[in-house]
Amino acid sequence: MQRIRLRYTKRGRLRFTSHRDFQRAFERALRRSEVPMAYSAGFTPHPKVSYANAAPTGTGSEAEFLEIALTEARDPDLLRELLDSSLPDGLDITDAVEARTSGLAERLTASVWEMRLDGVDPYEARRAVDAFNAAESVEVQRKAKNGIRTFDARAAVADLQALDPPADRPGDKPCAILRLVVRHVTPAVRPDDVLSGLRAVADLAPPVPAAVTRLAQGLFDEESGTVTDPLAPDREAAPTAHPAVAAAVATAPEGAGSA
Repeated sequence: MQRIRLRYTKRGRLRFTSHRDFQRAFERALRRSEVPMAYSAGFTPHPKVSYANAAPTGTGSEAEFLEIALTEARDPDLLRELLDSSLPDGLDITDAVEARTSGLAERLTASVWEMRLDGVDPYEARRAVDAFNAAESVEVQRKAKNGIRTFDARAAVADLQALDPPADRPGDKPCAILRLVVRHVTPAVRPDDVLSGLRAVADLAPPVPAAVTRLAQGLFDEESGTVTDPLAPDREAAPTAHPAVAAAVATAPEGAGSA
């Protein structure tokens, strides 16, 4: 059995697809691409696909991850191209590596988010960010299955900055850009919880819903404050050539491929 780890995106209008919708689209892509999937045992076998920490519906993402199990070895790059061509635009497979280390989910300890606040003056956004960063704790509320839950949204935030909007942004309406690094804790702190915190500490209330995109997801480096690529350990552990490719080269007759 071979395990392949994939990175994929949710862009444009497809950020509104639910995790269930993506699962269905991805399993159709597996069938179209004739991927030799491993299946679970039991009365109703299903393809062995493990999804890790999917982004909430309505948010875009450049860094979603999953792992699939195969019954036959495949070149990760060729597999990525096949699957990417079988998915709709916006759901794009951007990276693929053979799993050579354990614990992908354990390496997803933080996310980098970008929030675009249309109609919010950048100065007001900086004022709110400064108030949030200065607070020891920021209590927010979220509706849960068992009622309203109150928790601290400040402790999970490793970094929060207000950035200058793009100089070439069309229109003359104000726009604030926030960059946010959040540790994955329990209960999970989401970008909308941080927006609730900004409203609580500085009365910042965007007139329209924020456009939220996850830019990165991976292991949080406490020393540098950055989020590292979770597929890097697998890539570093890989040999210089995929075993199937290396075997083909080794068995090729002398002079094969020459003009």
